[in-house]
Amino acid sequence: MTDDVRNIVLGVVAAGISAALGWLARTYLLKRKLRRKQAFFGLPENSESLLVVNRDPAASEPAVHRFDVFALLELSGLIKDCGAHLQVVTQDMVHQGFGERTEFCVGGPGSNRRMVAHMAAMLPGVRINIDPEPGPDRGAFQIGGERYRMDPGVTEYVLLARLTAGDRREARPAFLFCGQRAINNQAATRYLARHHEKLARKHGNNSFVLLLKVVNSQAYGPDVVELVGDVTRVATSPLPAPAPAPRNSHRA
Repeated sequence: MTDDVRNIVLGVVAAGISAALGWLARTYLLKRKLRRKQAFFGLPENSESLLVVNRDPAASEPAVHRFDVFALLELSGLIKDCGAHLQVVTQDMVHQGFGERTEFCVGGPGSNRRMVAHMAAMLPGVRINIDPEPGPDRGAFQIGGERYRMDPGVTEYVLLARLTAGDRREARPAFLFCGQRAINNQAATRYLARHHEKLARKHGNNSFVLLLKVVNSQAYGPDVVELVGDVTRVATSPLPAPAPAPRNSHRA
């Protein structure tokens, strides 16, 4: 074998080894990325999950708002990426506890009974005005001592939460998407799809509650979303008791 042939053979072998090592490294990184995603969503391979669908309160018959349908499609893509399975259940047909399966619950308390139960149990610091009568506080969020009113189509708010049941390591999380309007629910699911890696690095597998602002949805739809803040501590603490009314003193 001449030196030229030997060099060619060695070059081919080196290229093959480099390609194999590169493929192994990419495969390892992709699998690690998938495992982190599965851990964050509580969706190991072939696990079961629950999509809780709300109802459109403006419809005379049971129906789902089209923006909530889009939100469900966003979530189903995330679930399929994790190699998990999903079951779609309407908000009035869920008869199971919390933490058995990963749950994605869409819609505010005015359209989703399951959301009412979750908020009462795990978000005692949040109140949402579901009065159907028009007024400046219609749909407003109260989180602790702060109130967030909506200007429909201009400025709206949505809560995005990842909640776990106590300290049970095997407990699966529930993700809540609680918006002032249906388009805000879709905005929250899209925000989660785009930022889940960042959220996983920051929060790990711990609970969190984020307040998001949807900007100019009448022009930009669900795409322009700003993070108002992490309200976990306030939202998971009971609201402060109202101050007692002052008593009038009367002198004889």
